[in-house]
Amino acid sequence: MRKVAVITDSTCCLPTELVEKYDISLVPIYIVYKDKSYRDGVDISPGEVYTIMRRRKDLPTTSTPSAGDFLDAYREASQKAESILCITLTSLQSKVFEAATVAKEQAKEVSAKTTIEVLDSRAVAGALGFIVLEAARAADRGADLTQVGNVARTMMGKVCLLAMVDTLYYLARTGRIARAAAWAGSLLDMKPVLEHIPAIGETMPVARPRTKAKAVQIMLKLMAEKVGNRTVHVIVHHADELEDGEKLKAEIGARFKCAELYLTEFTPAMGIHAGPGVLAISFYAD
Repeated sequence: MRKVAVITDSTCCLPTELVEKYDISLVPIYIVYKDKSYRDGVDISPGEVYTIMRRRKDLPTTSTPSAGDFLDAYREASQKAESILCITLTSLQSKVFEAATVAKEQAKEVSAKTTIEVLDSRAVAGALGFIVLEAARAADRGADLTQVGNVARTMMGKVCLLAMVDTLYYLARTGRIARAAAWAGSLLDMKPVLEHIPAIGETMPVARPRTKAKAVQIMLKLMAEKVGNRTVHVIVHHADELEDGEKLKAEIGARFKCAELYLTEFTPAMGIHAGPGVLAISFYAD
């Protein structure tokens, strides 16, 4: 039996092979479409969600996993680990942390022997993914709960997410990122660049170029300013833009010293609010 099991939600955008290699448990967000709920990545794929969204008709929404969903994950994890670290996306943009915390209290009545810690990552997408991944790697090396939690908290201060939104239509519709949505009145033709800052747990607009090419160059410039000459760990995300995602991954591989470089689909749990066409870069430097 291992010392620590690591659990997170399905917004983490980690490659499947890493989830499997480090035995990370994913609790899926729900995608709600035409009064039916689908488990993100289980009952419905990101590609299917974005195909629906491009029609701009009967748009899907999201729903938080229940405390019961997390409780089930805790029960399963307790069979193979002495303790559990559950790391969720930022509580400032979701109720997932709240649900995971409620489940922690419920679990005390079911299995008092298993210690559970719930951590609000203040991060999203691959930035959350890297926090989870490094915690899981520490757990895989035999670290205890305190040590694994410290690894996760250290990563919270290192990770960054930059994203280009193809249109402000969806953000304006949901108002999820208020400061970006405020641009939407006369700037629907813009390709705004956003930065998620785990230190404050919020997503902020940083630039508003008119073309996708310019937006990508702004993201690469911002990334270069943040990492300098250090070795970098990167996940490139795309929302139904595989070809552009592959090009961005190749450009990053050519420009930066990458210790690891992955390409994944952008979580539809966030893409429902940001829209298809998103290109994003999650990264941290050694």
